Amino acid sequence: MYSIIVVPPPTTEDETNRTQLRIAPGERITFGRSVSDNDLAIAHDGVSRRAGEITAQGAFWILSNLSREQTYVVENPEGAGEHIKVGPGRLDAPVPFEFSRIVLPAAGDLLAIEVWAPRHDYRSAGGLDGATTAPAFSLDRTKRYFAVLAALCEPRLRGEPHAPLPTVDQVVDRLRPTWAAASRTSVQWNIDYLAVKLRLKPAPETADTGPRLNGKKESLVSLALRFDLVREDDLVVLRDTSSASSASSSGRAAR
Repeated sequence: MYSIIVVPPPTTEDETNRTQLRIAPGERITFGRSVSDNDLAIAHDGVSRRAGEITAQGAFWILSNLSREQTYVVENPEGAGEHIKVGPGRLDAPVPFEFSRIVLPAAGDLLAIEVWAPRHDYRSAGGLDGATTAPAFSLDRTKRYFAVLAALCEPRLRGEPHAPLPTVDQVVDRLRPTWAAASRTSVQWNIDYLAVKLRLKPAPETADTGPRLNGKKESLVSLALRFDLVREDDLVVLRDTSSASSASSSGRAAR
């Protein structure tokens, strides 16, 4: 069963129908300027004759950099600037991204090899007795606070990994069409509530006196994107927040 799909840099011949090479667990593809017919040839003078190898390992893959001088960057196009670097001569570097882009510096050009790892392996559900494990993060997608969190994450989920976060006023404007009562006070209250709920700061009754948490919005968005608490699919709540109820520690609606 194939588990890894490799898409070479586009050429004029396949701009509309990109070539795809499929490899099964244990198989490998060597890429470079001068490789065998069964491997991935890249016709560019700036690419080493044997530049690297991609090896399928079950549901993920590893990259070996066979060049002597060039560092390769493996990007996660779906992440907020997430990437790893594989230095010259590094062998068997595991790549954790489901969709990746290997960027090869080549004499002033940057060539991209796309690698997809669409296969997912899961353990079968067991019939274990006893109490269930508590979720790491308990978020209710029907609550106002989740709409606020989605609005904060939206710029970076829309493909701008380094986009500045929206201000409180911008979040209010984003939510007001479907949440007429949205205000600076209510949005800030929900941000404060999220910081407590996601354990970025203690609850007011247990907090020590001292300065407010710095970078609260940045910390919330970083945590949400790192652990997939908000995905691009969740942005639908920004179009349907009118029926969402707000959260509070006592279950009352947010102000």
